[in-house]
Amino acid sequence: MSKANKKSKSSSSTIVVNKKSRHDFFIEETIEAGIALEGWEVKSLRAGRVQLRDSYVFVKNNEVWLTNALITPLPTASTHIKPDQNRLKKLLLNRHEIDQLIGAVDRKGYTIVALDLHWSKGNVKVNIGLAKGKQAHDKRATEKDRDWQREKQRILRGR
Repeated sequence: MSKANKKSKSSSSTIVVNKKSRHDFFIEETIEAGIALEGWEVKSLRAGRVQLRDSYVFVKNNEVWLTNALITPLPTASTHIKPDQNRLKKLLLNRHEIDQLIGAVDRKGYTIVALDLHWSKGNVKVNIGLAKGKQAHDKRATEKDRDWQREKQRILRGR
């Protein structure tokens, strides 16, 4: 592969997006974090066998963990390991970012949700969001606004 082809290749590509998180929460701030994975998990991510729907992030002992992220092992996984598809995954953040998350969750009543998984320079990264929950009327207002924006675009295109 020539150097020109390497540079034209995208350095960041999305693996999976948690669409439910944007529907259920107001995302105030996003942070990109590394994630500690095992080899079979990386292979499953390359195959697209991951689900973030019910996943969330919590802080325990000044460490940040991702839970309920379902990574289904490939049938060709190694025989000498026992893959656990729901194991806790440690998120790699620096101390300042962890302290910021702890303060927001403890004092301000925020929660932390996983927004998406993506490749960045050959490493798997996760975007996490500092979020506040939406109530039913907030969800309806968001949907109404989205429908109005779509209708407005249709009207403008029709002219």
